[in-house]
This record gives sequence, structure tokens and C-alpha cells, in this order.
Amino acid sequence: MSLSLDIIVITIIFILLTVAVKEGWKGSSALLAVLINAGISSYVAIKVITGQPYQELFHGSSVFGEVPVRIDALSAWFILVMNFTMLTGILYGRQYMKQYEKQSDGSQRSNLTLHFVSYIGIHFAMIGIYCVQNSLAFLCVWEMMAICSFLLVIFEHQKMETLKAGIYYLVQSHIGIVFFMLGFIWVSSQTGSYDFNAIGQYSASVTPAVSFILFLCFFISFAIKAGFVPFHTWLPYAHPAAPSHVSGVMSGVIIKLGIFGILRMLLLIKGNYILMGYTILIISVISGVYGVMLAIVQHNVKRLLAYHSIENIGIIGMGIGLGTIGLGSSNSYLAFAGFAGALLHTLNHSLFKSLLFYCAGTIYQATHTMDIERLGGLIKKMPQTAILFLIAALAICGLPPFNGFISEFLIYSGLFNGIDSNHLTVSLIMIFSVFGLVLIGGLAMLCFTKAFGIIFLGKERLPYHLPIHDAGVFQLFPKYLIALIIMAIGVMPQLFIRVIAKPVGLFTGQTIINSQGMEFTSLLQTVSMAVCGFILLALIVLWIRKTAVASKNKVVAPTWGCGYGVPSSAFQYTANSFVRSYRKLVKPILMMNKKENGMEGVFPNPVLSATHPYDKLEAVFIDIPIKHLRAFMGRFKFLQNGNPQFYILYGVIFIFAVITFPLVIDAVTYVIELFKQL
Repeated sequence: MSLSLDIIVITIIFILLTVAVKEGWKGSSALLAVLINAGISSYVAIKVITGQPYQELFHGSSVFGEVPVRIDALSAWFILVMNFTMLTGILYGRQYMKQYEKQSDGSQRSNLTLHFVSYIGIHFAMIGIYCVQNSLAFLCVWEMMAICSFLLVIFEHQKMETLKAGIYYLVQSHIGIVFFMLGFIWVSSQTGSYDFNAIGQYSASVTPAVSFILFLCFFISFAIKAGFVPFHTWLPYAHPAAPSHVSGVMSGVIIKLGIFGILRMLLLIKGNYILMGYTILIISVISGVYGVMLAIVQHNVKRLLAYHSIENIGIIGMGIGLGTIGLGSSNSYLAFAGFAGALLHTLNHSLFKSLLFYCAGTIYQATHTMDIERLGGLIKKMPQTAILFLIAALAICGLPPFNGFISEFLIYSGLFNGIDSNHLTVSLIMIFSVFGLVLIGGLAMLCFTKAFGIIFLGKERLPYHLPIHDAGVFQLFPKYLIALIIMAIGVMPQLFIRVIAKPVGLFTGQTIINSQGMEFTSLLQTVSMAVCGFILLALIVLWIRKTAVASKNKVVAPTWGCGYGVPSSAFQYTANSFVRSYRKLVKPILMMNKKENGMEGVFPNPVLSATHPYDKLEAVFIDIPIKHLRAFMGRFKFLQNGNPQFYILYGVIFIFAVITFPLVIDAVTYVIELFKQL
């Protein structure tokens, strides 16, 4: 049996099994399905990475014909990244969803069935997206992915905000599909083929300007999925609305489908790589900076993490842009550093962002809130979750000895290499990009200092109504597994760089890392090892101190409260006050809606002040056009006036139009023929 048929049969069997079994076994059925499909596809992917490309012709229906299924090193890398995150997602999600299994509501039980079936379906669809190279079949598996992810997002569809977020996501996904169809129809109309190879053949036969327009058509569709600015507006709604394991999967691998698509089109479309590279690089810098700027002012943990997905997509895009510029300028190190940094950061982001979302889910199930302003002091009650959140936060900030440091500094090395150019414009763009990446890193540190400090440190700001405790061992296991790989990449980057040398080689033509790349990677490893040594030294000092004072009497007393006799959580920083200076600084760029009351009168009531950040680009590109569209459509409300006599009249007019329209066409055709004879 072929790979395609194996995975199709396994998927159908386990979907039927998940529907049939009892509630307590549905998660296990989904886990087994993901495990088997991941094992089969990963086995093939590893063989491809080691130098054995995979290709088969899947015999589809009369509509598709023979569908080419090809797995090259690029597909193999994304399959491996996706499979790991899907496995950790179902391992964590199976435990996360147990609280819903306990509910006796029949509709909730059917939701669980649909949820786990959709999880199996989206895993199958993503494998198909990475393997299928027929435009019609690709559109089908892409549509399947969009519908399954929509169903996963709206699990709690009884909440109106969740339903709106899901519909918002589905609509924008289909806007991206429209651009897909335009590109595929354009190519197939010129070549008569639906094979992806036809895209490369057609782009090579036209002018660079035409190939760039074709590239833009595909880039916009994939940019919507990835969440590049200004196509990002669905992302901050869908991520917080979904269950936490779905949020981790969406941020970790589903939005990476857009990154894969852009890289695939760069392999296929032959054109002006310099222009393509600058386009991707500039959009990516804007995405990274704008995403982290909005993340800082968020008060919802998952919404904050969602905006950081936009930031990290920007960082990945910067690597892709650099690599593309390297191809156009025949700069081998720039191409290597850019594409290697982008592909490694794709893995890194899937690791630390999924870990952050899983930790956020644990916090939510313990406290029943995602509002940072209502949290505090959780490190004493949830120490393991706090440590795991801290590891992921340090990694996303690009600090050694964690994985984000390696991929971001690969991109830094490419940027510094690009500055040394003979063209002033190129040097200025690279300097601008370096400044953007530095700004992203600094603002990310501010954001996660706020998030970790307010959530885990200090005292609780509001009383928790239920006892707070850490997650169980089955929820902690996938988190520790992710944390282990995060640290492994930081300490042993050469191992992972060698793996991505194969997909990078598809772009550069070199599967062996050059000496400059190896020297830089060794330098990064040295930095990571030095930081590990410093951390180990600090732990040894703490252990010696603890051992030395163990036999002595301990005196516990309250710390000096700066003159305040009664300690209170009101004296602590809130999430809003922590970033007040930053918020005032960026006020002209971001929209900050502030509400205050209770300050009127001689004896004012307790003051209530709240800020509600809003995306200015969403207001410009979404809200204003929809407002005008509603105003225009409102002029036709008189048509739906509730009078049956008018509806009957509409029917009569429609029937009359259907009968007379062909007659009018025939008459016009007859008149035209008469004029031709004259």
C-alpha cells in the first residue's frame, strides 16, 4: 500500500472509532490516530531528510486524475515539526478536555466527538498539504484543514464571542482561498496542467514583472494563513477563543502552513528574487514590530500570546526575505543564514509557543480566568507551571541557552552580512531590519517580564474561589518534553542545523554547511554553554547556602512595608501600570480606549479605571469598509419589508425575467447578424 492510501484508511477507521466509543475513550482514540499517522509520515520524512526523496502517483477520481504526491526535504522538515506539535497537543488536550467529559449535557458530549474527529481530520489535512502537488487536490485538503480548524476553534460555541471569532477566521481563510484559486486558474489556463511543476514552467516563460504578480497572488493567500500584517486580524480572535491545546497547535503549526506555502512558491516561481526578498523582508519587519507592540498592552494571557505569534511570524519572514535576497544577489552565506534561521525558528516557535499556550490552559483551568489583572502569586501554588512558563518566555525573548537565541542570531548574522554591501540602499534596508529585530527582542522582554511578574509573582490580587494546584503528571509530561527540546536546541545547535541543511539546500544548491556557517553556530553554542555554566554555578551557590543554614534557627517576619502597616495586593503593579510609560509613548500609534468612573462629586466612589487596546489596522482595513458596506446594504432594507404581496411580486418579476431574458438575447443576436449581413 502507498503512503497516501495508508494514511487515508487509518484516518477513516479512527474517525469512525472516535464516533463509536464512549466519552472517556474519544481522546485516546484521537491520540492513537495521530500517533500512527505521525509515525508513518515521520518515517518517510526521515528517509527523505537522509537523502531518499519520496514520490508516488495517487489515483484519484475522474475529477483529479492522477495526483502527484511528492515529499522533498522541505515537506519532510515541516511534517516532522507538525507531527511533534500535534502529538504534544493531543497528549495535553486529552487531559485538558476531561473536565468537559464529566458534564452530563448530551450536546457537550457530541461536541467532544466533533472536537476529536476534527483533530484527527486536521492532522490528515496538514499531511496532505505538505505532500500533494496537484492544485485541485491541494485546494480540497486546504479546505478540509480550514473547516476542521474552524470546528476546533468554536468548541465552546454557546459563547457568542467564540462563535464570532470562528466565523471571522473562516471568512478570512476563504478570502485566502480565493487568491489560491486565482493563481491556480491563471497557471492552468496557460499551461493546461494542475501539477505544481507547471507553476515553475510558466513563471520561467514570462517576464519578471508577470512572475512577481503571480508570486504576490500566492503570497497574499499564504500571508493570510500565516498572520502577516496587515492580514493578521483574524488571529488575535481565534487563538483566545479556542481550547488551549488547539491554540498551541494553531500557533505552533497551523499558521506555519502559510510559511510552508511561501517557501514552496519561492522554489517554484522563477523571477526577480531581489524584489521578492525585499517585499517579504519589509512586510516581515513591520509584522514583527507591530505584533509585539500590541502584545505588550494586552491584558488577556492568550490574546497576548496570539499577538506574539504575529511577532514571530515576522521574524521567520525576515529570515525568508534575507534568504531570497541572498539567492538574487548570489550571496551564499546570506541565503544560508536567512533560510536556516527561518526554518529553525519555525521549529523553535512551535515549541515555545505551544508550551506557553499549554501553561496558559493550566492557569485557566486552575483559576477560571485569563485576565492578567486578576492573577498573581501563582508561583507558590503552581511552581512547575511557573518554571515551564519561564523557560518558554526566556526562549521566545531570544535569550541563551534556549532555542530562540540560536535561530534569531542566525538571522542577525545574515543581516550583518547584508549590511556589508556595495549598494547604499541595500545597506540601509539591512540596518533598518537589524533595528527592527533589536526592537522586537527588547519589547518581547518587556512583555514577558510583565506577564510572568504579574501572573506568578507577588500576592494574589483577587481571592480564588477554588483551591489552586498544579497540573497532573499527564498534563506536565508533554510540557517537560517540549522544554527538554527547547534546551537541547540551545545547547546542541549543530545537530539541528545539520538536519535543516537538506531543506536549505533546495534553495541554495548546497547541502553541506559552509565553514562560515559552522563557525557561527559553534560560537552560539559556546555562548549557550557559558550561560548554562553560569546557571549551574548559581544553583550550586544556592544549594551551598541552603545546606549551610539548614541547621540554624529560622526567624520568619514580615518585610518592611515602606511605612504601610497592612500589606495589600493594591500596592503591587498591575499589568496596566507596569507598562504605563510604554503605553503613553506609543499612544499615537496604537488605539487605547480608556474608561474611568467614580471620580465625580465631593465624596467620590471607588475609582474604576480600565484600558482596552484595539488594533488600529483592524479599524482601518476591516471596521471602516464593513461600516460603509452595511450603510450601502441598508439602503435596500425596503425590499425585505415583511409584506407577502411584495414577495409574490418579486417572484413574478423573477419568473418574467427568466422567460424574457433568453428572448432578449436571441433578439439582440438576430439584430447583430442582420447588421453583419449589411
